[in-house]
Amino acid sequence: MASTSAPALAQDTPVPIHIPAQALSEALLKLAEQTQLQVFFSPSLVQGLSTPPIQGRMRPEEALRTLLQGSGLEYRRENNTITLSRPNTDATMLAPVRVVGRRLPVTEGSQTYASHGPSTTATKLNMTLRETPQTVSVMTRQRIEDQSLDNIGSVLQQAPGVSIQHIGSDRYTIYSRGYAIDNYQLDGLSTLSDIVSQNIPQGLADMAIYDRVEVLRGASGLLTGAGDPSGVVNMVRKRPTADFQGHAEVGYGSWDQMRAQVDLSGPLLSSGRLRGRLVGAHQEGNNYMDYFKTKKDIVYGVLEADVTDTTLVTLGMDYQKNDPRGSTGSGLPLFYNTGEQIDYDVHTSPGARWSTNTMEVSNSFLKLDQQLPSDWALALSLNHMEGRRSGQRADASWGYPDPVTGKGVKLYGGVSSAKQRQTSFDVHVKGPFQLFGREHELVLGFNSSKYDNFHEPMRYAGIEGTAVNNMFEWDNNPARPNISGEKLFDYDLSVKQYGGYTALRLKPSDDLAVILGTRISNYRYSLSQQYPDPVLARNNSLKTMNEDNVFTPYAGIVYDLTEEHSIYASYTSIFKPQSYRDRSGNFLDPRKGNNYEIGLKSEMLDGRLNSSIALYQIRQDNLAVADSGFIVPGTEREAAYTAVKGAKTQGLDMEVTGELLDGWNMALSYTYSQTKDAQGERIKTLVPRHMAKLWTTYRLPGSWNRLTVGGGVNWQSQIHFTATPWDLGKTVTGEQSSYAVVNLMGRYDFSKQLTATLNVNNLFNKKYLSALDQTFYTGYYGAPRNAMLNLRYSF
Repeated sequence: MASTSAPALAQDTPVPIHIPAQALSEALLKLAEQTQLQVFFSPSLVQGLSTPPIQGRMRPEEALRTLLQGSGLEYRRENNTITLSRPNTDATMLAPVRVVGRRLPVTEGSQTYASHGPSTTATKLNMTLRETPQTVSVMTRQRIEDQSLDNIGSVLQQAPGVSIQHIGSDRYTIYSRGYAIDNYQLDGLSTLSDIVSQNIPQGLADMAIYDRVEVLRGASGLLTGAGDPSGVVNMVRKRPTADFQGHAEVGYGSWDQMRAQVDLSGPLLSSGRLRGRLVGAHQEGNNYMDYFKTKKDIVYGVLEADVTDTTLVTLGMDYQKNDPRGSTGSGLPLFYNTGEQIDYDVHTSPGARWSTNTMEVSNSFLKLDQQLPSDWALALSLNHMEGRRSGQRADASWGYPDPVTGKGVKLYGGVSSAKQRQTSFDVHVKGPFQLFGREHELVLGFNSSKYDNFHEPMRYAGIEGTAVNNMFEWDNNPARPNISGEKLFDYDLSVKQYGGYTALRLKPSDDLAVILGTRISNYRYSLSQQYPDPVLARNNSLKTMNEDNVFTPYAGIVYDLTEEHSIYASYTSIFKPQSYRDRSGNFLDPRKGNNYEIGLKSEMLDGRLNSSIALYQIRQDNLAVADSGFIVPGTEREAAYTAVKGAKTQGLDMEVTGELLDGWNMALSYTYSQTKDAQGERIKTLVPRHMAKLWTTYRLPGSWNRLTVGGGVNWQSQIHFTATPWDLGKTVTGEQSSYAVVNLMGRYDFSKQLTATLNVNNLFNKKYLSALDQTFYTGYYGAPRNAMLNLRYSF
């Protein structure tokens, strides 16, 4: 296997390299992290080999040659991919064999669903997925592009162990392990989302600007402080590249959906010390729901500069505007006035055709990476988000229609606006140290987040409470609101938390790692609800909560059974303040509990295939569940909740992801989760007990290798609830039985530059309710069969 020729090497741009003397396997990983190279190798190929230290500005392949000096190994380069091999002494005996090893964190261009680079979502330590004692799944760039997943909601719909339930066209709740995820991270920095406010810009994020999405399932208190035992969604942005690259893409699909996207990246100076990336996208079209039209614009720019050979500064900004028409804030009324569940046409919309819900969000971010002596590093990150929402809305979603006359439904909505500010900050240092003749790793850090959401649902005469003459003959065109009316309600939420954390990875032996961590958090919460109307002023409330020096321990252990398989166990505590109120109008106390997990993780087929299986148990007190038949005093529709003591959630997570053979990618997962109260009765039945997801693609061999075909299925078990709505006076049961949705894709490469991809979703046109809402007693249908064709030209 011949190495890359000298002329090809001369085209590389010098970059800062800092790699201390260490095992060759670790040095190659650091080389991948510090350059845009992806390094493939078999662990047995480099076993027992070490490298000298290298430091300074040099071409990536020059650094690679230095690392390989005296090893007897050769390499082959294809674009940014390096494959290592040992030269054959007799070339006539065996053909070269391609072997795969650990990869750098960037998944773009990897052509695989497996991710083997370090993931810091759980602890900030540089640990691979196999080395992390918790369940982490990665939706790579290849997976995103194969399924044409253009927004974070569609990505999470395909992610293992995650259930997406829509409340309205622009609102949904993410469930994992039976609980809602409200913590989104942007490049590892935490941001908060509040589904109550409708102002949730992270949930509308477009995938044009992201390299991958990492989903940590389970408690994440070490880095996030207050949070559910559900997990964290970390969206990792695309980075500038050392070499010029770009693509342009156009797409057309069902209901006249149209999309265009441009992505350009490369060096801005001949020295390569300054690099940039610019991404722009536009999408618009109709929707399967009547009168609903979508429109959004996305712009992303980022600069990356080698200020010195050991200092990297990243500065960027992204902007997104969503401007839909005919959108809905809630679903369709779920029950007739007889208590029977209603079956609508899937295209039926509760929203007025003139409804608007414009949302604009911008993120400005800064990151400093400073290499320190002795292979230590300092990282400082800052993200500032500004979001604005404004709209007019009328939803025929309030009430219970008569099955004969269609009467009994009122409009819910009005004119509303909101603005949001979030500032997130993290600084930490980490690096190795020697103790008892072994090398270990330590991270010390501090982070903070400040969330302010000023929400003004200003409801006006002519909308709220207006009767719909006949729900089943409604034309979705009620009178527009009187925007000069009086504001009736004001909702402001402020959340601030900050704390210090530390994580320690001890290596008593080569095959054993012990991870210990702790966090000390401070939490400030303020919720103000004000009614200007003197009659309603008795319902004014100001809820404040201060929690100081909240201690969150973390512990994990990982033991390597073989070169491919590891077993692990982990523990962390849970602390979550709540905004739910009981039937007396009082806020529930914070949830507290513990999260336990054990599992087996594997890297097979020379690292091309990842698998994991985990058993977990979550124990909590003060878990909020709907108090059937009760609303919060003084409100019209706010459901009351009660706190459950001794709630226990048990479950199983299984996942296999990666490349089975050259050109054959697969992602297969199964999840079981069930929550019971102290009496052993099942609660939280709106989350499916069982979920299974399969997606696979295969590039045909030989003369057919221009064609890639793929497909998959998402299946989930029944969801349901039983309640006695206060305004109906009958006990009702809402249910969606188990269902499966089948998707297909095909891609044809006309050339190395031009490709066409066709995606067909819900192939068999399955009709199903994707969500049941026990707060407003509404339901929301999933999309029927649809297709999207994308043309992409790369340069």
